[in-house]
Amino acid sequence: MKILVVEDDLSLSDVLAFSLRRAGYEVVTAHDGLAALQLWETENPDLLVLDLNLPKLDGLAVCRQIRSQAQTPIIILSVRSSDEAVVKGLEYGADDYVIKPFSPTQLVARIKAVSRRAGITETANVLEVAGLAFNRSRNEVQRPNGEPVRLTPLEARLLERLMLHAGQVLPSDSLITAVWGNEGGDKTMLKQLVYRLRSKMMPDGTDHPESASPIETIPGVGYSLTEK
Repeated sequence: MKILVVEDDLSLSDVLAFSLRRAGYEVVTAHDGLAALQLWETENPDLLVLDLNLPKLDGLAVCRQIRSQAQTPIIILSVRSSDEAVVKGLEYGADDYVIKPFSPTQLVARIKAVSRRAGITETANVLEVAGLAFNRSRNEVQRPNGEPVRLTPLEARLLERLMLHAGQVLPSDSLITAVWGNEGGDKTMLKQLVYRLRSKMMPDGTDHPESASPIETIPGVGYSLTEK
């Protein structure tokens, strides 16, 4: 599920984007009203999180213009807490109105509720196994208390296979087929790919990727993803 976050406060925008990605959503961001309309047209998001106080074009104008063309769910964010402001936002076509300050947890709950009412099916974009959070739509993996790390397509396919079968020993041949298909990979290439993936998941200050990684080598057989 893709969410367009429109917020001119760059710090808050970053916090919202980070929190929503942690919750499994794909996120694109805009920082003014005109950019929001452009991204809405090009990115085709499933839902908008829209601040009212925006440069170039205010949030109510953005909401009204989008609502005149589509039924994309819109959640307004605003410091304006009066009944008049809330009613006006809803009359312009917003599906929900969230008053600042608010917690990211509350926003995620609101997004889920609006999505249900709109009949949007949320795809499970994030796999969480062995202390890892793998965002399949962004090819990013995150360890606890760490920053997301971008993976190559090959690394992402390998990690996804291991996470979907966590706790099981996967033979090298089956992993090669899952990553490269019927042709193109071999055990040497797999070994190098595992090393690169382990290095990217290595906690700060750790010098030995194999000992710190939840990816365990099973000699003569293959690999397994286990809790560390």
